[in-house]
Amino acid sequence: MEKKKNIISKKQYAYEILRSRILDGIYGPGHRIVIDQIAKELQLSPIPVREAIRQLEADGLIQYKPYSGAIVSTVNESEYLDNLSVLAVLEGFATALSSRSITEESIKLLEQMNEEMKEALFHFELDQFGILNRRFHGIIVEHSGNALLIERIQSTWELMPRFRQYGFSYVPHRARESIGEHALIIQMIKEKAPSREIEELVRKHFMATAKAFQKKMGNESESEND
Repeated sequence: MEKKKNIISKKQYAYEILRSRILDGIYGPGHRIVIDQIAKELQLSPIPVREAIRQLEADGLIQYKPYSGAIVSTVNESEYLDNLSVLAVLEGFATALSSRSITEESIKLLEQMNEEMKEALFHFELDQFGILNRRFHGIIVEHSGNALLIERIQSTWELMPRFRQYGFSYVPHRARESIGEHALIIQMIKEKAPSREIEELVRKHFMATAKAFQKKMGNESESEND
């Protein structure tokens, strides 16, 4: 741990630890962040921990509540849908760009990744399925050649683990459908389909999950009102 702190600043060290715990779900929504406790655990003074918390607040991951202090920000379904909508647009464009330059080796890797997703789904390992899903799209995006676009997509994906309760475990049929949609995306890339068609397909791919989620939420709301 000392070696790690020597490489980066103490504030950055505390920031990375706290951010990782929030995004991994170790600190769930509403979890109270006790500065003295964190400082003691990380063998730091309270100052860098407090600075890290301010940075996390700016990131939207932490908020201050009266009488509670710093807590992990709560999340809701509208935020999840907003993130999916952003990814639909950005990933659609990135995939269209990538289709012009993606390598045969990467296409084979995508096919392999989709097979691994089938295996994860067969064993109902939906958390692993979600990880593989992100890697699948990440491989494509890396070939877009647009550094700013890649950065925006990555920053949006990094928020998604906070919504794991709304993911494939919530609408498991979308996991099965996604595998087929991935295969179609790969096929269109291999066949060098028009960029606009690839972009539209990827947008629909993401928005199908959003629509399935909205439908499930609507059904649950109706059940509660019966």
